[in-house]
Amino acid sequence: MPLRVVGAGFGRTGTNSLKVALEKLLGAPCYHMIEVFAHPEHVPLWHQASLGNMPDWDKLFDGYAAAVDFPASVFWPELMKAYPDALVLLSVRDPDAWWQSASETIFGPHDAPMITEEWRAMVRAMFARQWAGKPLDRESSIAALQENTQRVLREVPRERLLVWDASEGWEPICKALELPVPNEPFPRTNTREDWRAREAAAKAGKAPELPGMTPHQPNG
Repeated sequence: MPLRVVGAGFGRTGTNSLKVALEKLLGAPCYHMIEVFAHPEHVPLWHQASLGNMPDWDKLFDGYAAAVDFPASVFWPELMKAYPDALVLLSVRDPDAWWQSASETIFGPHDAPMITEEWRAMVRAMFARQWAGKPLDRESSIAALQENTQRVLREVPRERLLVWDASEGWEPICKALELPVPNEPFPRTNTREDWRAREAAAKAGKAPELPGMTPHQPNG
């Protein structure tokens, strides 16, 4: 199936909650960094993409209806062109709050078993592409976040774009996708507390048991 939603927002802008919400709305898996851990064969594909060698997107996203979060969001310009009917969803967050969250989670040290040297190389290449070679410090990271936002606003046609904050919940997404609003609270997943619990579970060799943290196996 072609992607119906292309996420253009950085990780830690509510992307895991967005993943859970989109899966409910679209009735199909949403690609997220979690999927990369479940599919190590994807790691070299994303590494090569970060070096400028794009994969077969249809093959990579086979079985998925949406893609949000890193690494997919780094490639929203390519994905927007590959899936011309897809909604481009830019998830946003206050820059200071985003940095605080990101610096305590995705930018921190990781030593879980699934973090291989190959994975680290992929992430380094991905961040080098998104950060234009600048360091992952507060100043450069907030600048990269803001530059990405401005680029999305410049380059995505208005009729294809949804700028969304997690506090807005279901309504803007449902309106953009022309779908009914679920009669339930919008999911709130992968908080910093959830992150710590997931890291602890991974170090103990246990599968995560948090909403949105279980990867899909769409092709068996």
